Amino acid sequence: MRKFNIRKVLDGLTAGSSSASQQQQQQQHPPGNREPEIQETLQSEHFQLCKTVRHGFPYQPSALAFDPVQKILAVGTQTGALRLFGRPGVECYCQHDSGAAVIQLQFLINEGALVSALADDTLHLWNLRQKRPAILHSLKFCRERITFCHLPFQSKWLYVGTERGNIHIVNVESFTLSGYVIMWNKAIELSSKSHPGPVVHISDNPMDEGKLLIGFESGTVVLWDLKSKKADYRYTYDEAIHSVAWHHEGKQFICSHSDGTLTIWSVRSPAKPVQTITPHGKQLKDGKKPEPCKPILKVEFKTTRSGEPFIILSGGLSYDTVGRRPCLTVMHGKSTAVLEMDYSIVDFLTLCETPYPNDFQEPYAVVVLLEKDLVLIDLAQNGYPIFENPYPLSIHESPVTCCEYFADCPVDLIPALYSVGARQKRQGYSKKEWPINGGNWGLGVQSYSEIIITGHADGSIKFWDASAITLQVLYKLKTSKVFEKSRNKDEKPNTDIVDEDPYAIQIISWCPESRMLCIAGVSAHVIIYRFSKQEVITEVIPMLEVRLLYEISDVETPEGEQAPPLPTPVGSANPQPIPPQSHPSTSSSSSDGLRDNVPCLKVKSSPLKQSPGYQTELVIQLVWVGGEPPQQITSLAVNSSYGLVVFGNCNGIAMVDYLQKAVLLNLGTVELYGSNDPYRREPRSPRKSRQPSGGLCDISEGAVVPEDRCKSPTSAKMSRKLSLPTDLKPDLDIKDNSFSRSRSSSVTSIDKESREAISALHFCETFTRKTDSAPCPSLWVGTTLGTVLVIALNLPPGGEQRLLQPVIVSPSGTILRLKGAILRMAFLDSTGCLLPPAHEPWKEHNVPEEKDEKEKLKKRRPVSVSPSSSQEISENQYAVICSEKQAKVISLPTQNCAYKQNITETSFVLRGDIVSLSNSICLACFCANGHIMTFSLPSLRPLLDVYYLPLTNMRIARTFCFTNNGQALYLVSPTEIQRLTYSQETCENLQEMLGELFTPVETPEAPNRGFFKGLFGGGAQSLDREELFGESSSGKASRSLAQHIPGPGGIEGVKGAASGVVGELARARLALDERGQKLSDLEERTAAMLSSADSFSKHAHEMMLKYKDKKWYQF
Repeated sequence: MRKFNIRKVLDGLTAGSSSASQQQQQQQHPPGNREPEIQETLQSEHFQLCKTVRHGFPYQPSALAFDPVQKILAVGTQTGALRLFGRPGVECYCQHDSGAAVIQLQFLINEGALVSALADDTLHLWNLRQKRPAILHSLKFCRERITFCHLPFQSKWLYVGTERGNIHIVNVESFTLSGYVIMWNKAIELSSKSHPGPVVHISDNPMDEGKLLIGFESGTVVLWDLKSKKADYRYTYDEAIHSVAWHHEGKQFICSHSDGTLTIWSVRSPAKPVQTITPHGKQLKDGKKPEPCKPILKVEFKTTRSGEPFIILSGGLSYDTVGRRPCLTVMHGKSTAVLEMDYSIVDFLTLCETPYPNDFQEPYAVVVLLEKDLVLIDLAQNGYPIFENPYPLSIHESPVTCCEYFADCPVDLIPALYSVGARQKRQGYSKKEWPINGGNWGLGVQSYSEIIITGHADGSIKFWDASAITLQVLYKLKTSKVFEKSRNKDEKPNTDIVDEDPYAIQIISWCPESRMLCIAGVSAHVIIYRFSKQEVITEVIPMLEVRLLYEISDVETPEGEQAPPLPTPVGSANPQPIPPQSHPSTSSSSSDGLRDNVPCLKVKSSPLKQSPGYQTELVIQLVWVGGEPPQQITSLAVNSSYGLVVFGNCNGIAMVDYLQKAVLLNLGTVELYGSNDPYRREPRSPRKSRQPSGGLCDISEGAVVPEDRCKSPTSAKMSRKLSLPTDLKPDLDIKDNSFSRSRSSSVTSIDKESREAISALHFCETFTRKTDSAPCPSLWVGTTLGTVLVIALNLPPGGEQRLLQPVIVSPSGTILRLKGAILRMAFLDSTGCLLPPAHEPWKEHNVPEEKDEKEKLKKRRPVSVSPSSSQEISENQYAVICSEKQAKVISLPTQNCAYKQNITETSFVLRGDIVSLSNSICLACFCANGHIMTFSLPSLRPLLDVYYLPLTNMRIARTFCFTNNGQALYLVSPTEIQRLTYSQETCENLQEMLGELFTPVETPEAPNRGFFKGLFGGGAQSLDREELFGESSSGKASRSLAQHIPGPGGIEGVKGAASGVVGELARARLALDERGQKLSDLEERTAAMLSSADSFSKHAHEMMLKYKDKKWYQF
């Protein structure tokens, strides 16, 4: 543990960051007035960056597979991602390095392995027996393109069909090609003059492994005899084939075609199909063929012991169903059910009781992979209801527009949100348990609760329980409920700021302790919510309209609207009490016909039923001014202890007392400075004098006497008529490049070219002026030009007085300066501990209070729950301010810059958060150049600097956030949240926290062949594939055909696969390797577990061989 003296410039700081002005300030301290030393416990070894988990729906899915024994589902995507799902809470994300699209997935059923085929013609073998699956082998096809793969159950030989129409065979143990090849010209008839097209289907006859059914795109199907190496039968149809499926007895198969027909063929009758069905075709009366329909993209044929078989298909709708949603059709006996889907179908699979293809299939569910959803249909219940999806796949139900992340929340918060969210559940789901239930949960090492809040384009807000690397939706709030919706499409509402999504959420400000929630929307609206467990009906929705100007005119508000003058300082001269009728916007246009004084959205005038959960307390809207729409809100803060909400945009700042429903402050950004404005903003007079760079602009507080400042803003001595300072930006560039700010780089502000927007707001109890002897409530305001201004707040006593007396708001005159837009502010006490903003504890406000409680309230002042209120008067504080370019720690009340760190010269910070970690605090930053950095507090020593990912799109910038305990997240795709950690401790514990995908399960017994079937040869015929495809009989494959690439799976991966997939040779080699390794205790325990799995697998294998070779009469 090292001690740091606040007066010294530390070694960890770069030479450039210790400026001359800083040294001067530090030299000004007389020896007797030394600041106390603060011990900093965080060191660089406490930090390590790694991805933890990915939640949400796999973006752009392309392939689907299911292991019916392990009960694991796999989804591949167009970007080469692999997502594996087991029981709720067991999820895994892997990525193919090439990023090529996954075209097909095949499980090695009950072996803990998976084969993926990619669009770049590579095959990969994944080992799923480790918590983070890894690739064991890869095979790159050099001369042919892969179109279809098939791996028979309990076989190690994978059939690979290609675009040229050939079939190659891969040994999945060694991942090498067999010399056995089925060439297209041998498969089709010699008389055929045309190429049959790519291979679209391969499967072996369920009753005879020696017969392979090959489907070619052109419409030809061939039954190939593997032993005699010739075609037994050829089936031709004049429509292209999309898929083929067997009846389990191996005597019939069904094909789906591009004209919307299904053909059922008898294996021994190749001349014509037994039956042709057009499921969605209109049957014409005169016996003609039905009209052609859209292609049937996939068909599955599943049998049941008691009853008719199921034929399940996707596509095939008639062409005249324009605008009809994609459908899955379930044909069962004489009934046909058409199930409409919300998105187009990528793939579907029928889940069956048995993994054996030669047994009655007994289908119980269909898993349907849609473009943006995963649906599971219960086949066993009437009406085919869907299962309630337990995975967090609805993040993108409406596009995510903003994100906030809270770790270490109050313990009662998740149960409270869950209880109100449980009432929002939809009805009508299947009553059965979710059938994809493989794997095991990891150990929950974390003991703290985490909540993620997502804001969406439709105005909805979702609260998620994110504790212990899982994700579960708790509660959904629809903020658009308070607004009138246009009844017909022609009637366009006043949503002129945005063409669509007028309710989209831009900023979320939430106080977990008091449960107060505040949101800012894209239509320049702010809504404040209180949490309640009681349902209420709000007769009139409380509403305020605020007119935020940039160019200030001398026009006074009409006398009728003006409140009685109060002895309040600047900005709070006219607290506007809420008018009795809550919808005052009557004047829709000014005298010259321009739209004026109207908000963008219309608040509902009818009573609003508010369910338990978050209930509207107040709606605030910015209004049009002289034909100009209001500017979007760039920053927002709410404080439950003070009863205040404040927000700002590129025009200025407004503060509202949400308890009294009154506007306290409504100022243009320029007016905030008063006479202390460092920028001379006279029209068209470029500034010649150089602004002092960096440091603090020390303001002589005597220059503006507080009494003068107490007058209304109209009488204040400042230039009221201001033109847009268009020359301000170029002038700044000339002055000092470091102060100028590339507007294109700005993420937080949507301001016009050179306007100074409000970019950060922070309520706190601290020293507002140098002369202050005690901390008091205040608001710290940060702007896009790097200025921090301090506003003092004078709050009335608590209880009834709080509702009767006005809050007095007065600019303190304190101005601080940094390079770049201000992003975040926080305050530390004299020991370096974080001072959270004051907050009220949550209490139910819809229940009438007891008399005693009221008495207590009367006597009570709003008390800050932060430690600052109990501090001794003499103790100092530190303000931590982070901007796009640098961070400063400023000692209060002296306002000396104690520490400074230039975070980046060439890039800019997108997100900065002051977070707690390992019983200490640090500043965490994410830069646009992809670096994640952390700095100690208060000394701003660099602790971590890792290149993580470049800013590839605005979505990452909009959603990236850090929180306590070393957690962070961002939206990695429109549908997925990526979580990461920068804590060494979490990285070390991650392996334990992750779930296990593979669990040892005994393979079900093979179906009993029965006496007569065995006697007369009707049962399943087995085939010694090793004899056929092995090197001894088929020779070696051409070396130029495919290249073997060993995977990075490592010894752990090979060992995991060795127990099931890899043969005796691999086991012997591993045993030799391990004899030379000195294993620690932990490794020995792991080895013991693996060897037990080994022996279990060997035993199962021996049992299988023992019974496999016996004749029917030996059982």
